[in-house]
Amino acid sequence: MTTLRTSRRRLAALSAVAAATLLATTACGGGDSDSEGGGEYNAGVNKVANASNKKGGTLKFVGVQDADSWDTTRMYYGFVFDFARYYSRQLVSYSPKPGKKSLDLKPDLATDNAQISENGKVYKYTLKDGLKWEDGKPITSQDVKYGIERQWAQKTLSGGPTYIKDVLDPKGKWKGPYEDDGGFDGIKTPDKKTIEFHLPKPNGDFEQMLAMPTNSPVRKDKDTKSKYTLHPFSSGPYKFKSYTPNKSLLLVRNKHWERTSDPLRKALPDKIKVTLLTNPDERDKRLINGDADLDLNQRGMEVQGRQTALKEHKGNVDNPQTGFISYVAFPQSVKPFDNIHCRKAAIYGADHKSVQTARGGPTAGGELAVNMLPPTVPGHDVNDDQYGIRKNGGKADVAKAKEELKKCGKPNGFSTTLAVRNTDKADVKSAEALQASLKKVGIKVEIDEFDGAQGSSIVGNQATVKRKGYGMVLYGWGPDFPSGQGYGIELWHSSKIRDNGNNNYALIDDPKIDKGLEDAIAELDPDKAAEKYREVNKEVMAGGYYLPLTYLKVVQWRSDRLTNVYSADSFSGWYDFASLGVK
Repeated sequence: MTTLRTSRRRLAALSAVAAATLLATTACGGGDSDSEGGGEYNAGVNKVANASNKKGGTLKFVGVQDADSWDTTRMYYGFVFDFARYYSRQLVSYSPKPGKKSLDLKPDLATDNAQISENGKVYKYTLKDGLKWEDGKPITSQDVKYGIERQWAQKTLSGGPTYIKDVLDPKGKWKGPYEDDGGFDGIKTPDKKTIEFHLPKPNGDFEQMLAMPTNSPVRKDKDTKSKYTLHPFSSGPYKFKSYTPNKSLLLVRNKHWERTSDPLRKALPDKIKVTLLTNPDERDKRLINGDADLDLNQRGMEVQGRQTALKEHKGNVDNPQTGFISYVAFPQSVKPFDNIHCRKAAIYGADHKSVQTARGGPTAGGELAVNMLPPTVPGHDVNDDQYGIRKNGGKADVAKAKEELKKCGKPNGFSTTLAVRNTDKADVKSAEALQASLKKVGIKVEIDEFDGAQGSSIVGNQATVKRKGYGMVLYGWGPDFPSGQGYGIELWHSSKIRDNGNNNYALIDDPKIDKGLEDAIAELDPDKAAEKYREVNKEVMAGGYYLPLTYLKVVQWRSDRLTNVYSADSFSGWYDFASLGVK
């Protein structure tokens, strides 16, 4: 899941259509006069709320979920990617600007964006002068290489994304840094300030991948392997002071970080404090009472807190469009969803409006999703509504559903089981709304709740899915980095079908979709690539592999104390943590 990057491969702005959609869905109420509390409603959406460069104070996060790992190699949660930029730097990172402007890649550790060879296979960077670790020793190109090479150590450091590993070593020939001290020969460091990446074939998103915090430098003598999560060694403006898993984390300034080398991180607070709870309602109370500044996890407020915030403190609320989609996948290994017409019957028979309402309406649940590319990803097409979802106002098309049931040989309907995370209340409510609407067209749905923390070994395990008869899997997804590849390859490409840890729940194995993705990935022009991803998305929807529900929105709390607050598309519409300050 979040999560989220050469002058030749800067990510272009969203297409005009997608940008218009994004503004329409994020600016609801923005600029209105509702200003109870700390400012205006949506003051941090597509603009900066409370701009200031004042340093000092303690920034207070509160959350209900700890990081999957604070180790930059093993992390995969979107909020952890965001937070990791406090203590890690990358060769390139995102522009510190709101909305879609944040998608522009800027040099971070490097002096400039990549120098790319004419054939698109070699990326070369030079490091800036004066870069230092938290103990004052210089950060070298070998440190950057080693940090990336840790992706190969999957036996010890599993869990994080492996895009760089998969691109540079697609056949998995190298054994990794813990088994081969010689280093990976596809990454070259001719001196302490130069690093080159040699790709077997061009990949238009390679620099986007390098911008992920999972490609941060790690110093070999500080690598404690599986224990590194307890104290990652800092290359950024802050360092770990203390950490108690599932309870608290405190960051303090890294005195060896130099502002002149890092224009991407404001580093305003003196300290950054994280408090972890187990009850989301208690989290919301602390936010509203002023005991914390913002939600670490960025998943939005619960019903009670949300209602209080919108009614009594609307000036402290932002309602950004995220890069996530709520959807249902149809595993083709479970009958009758091996038949396209049975899949389409479920899509037409679903009442999308009731699901949206169950999730909290347009504000807390998001706009009706009509296809599988979110508005924040280049290639999103607002007009690709093949099932008339928006045209029908989200209501079920009963006539077409029954027509598709006849085509799939089930004129009287059928029974199936829908798997849903019990750790997400909105998902459970969505499942119940789907159950009610599909019953009206003859599709009887039994809901089976599972522990969301075990998703990869339950709905991600093909044998379990088949054994339990999960014909429908309700889940959410957002981009690992903001492109069609960063969003769609795990969901759509046949090579990503795994026996365990699978994300291609629908088991899509379509040569046309595979080739479309591969052509888009090889395209170095971001505008042309976006067009190719748009066409792939159309094929995915035409195959009826997914039932899109909503393009998720969240109600985020922004305390009176916070400065430089803005939602960034580079982090799926969540706040850019690295720019925040406090009064």
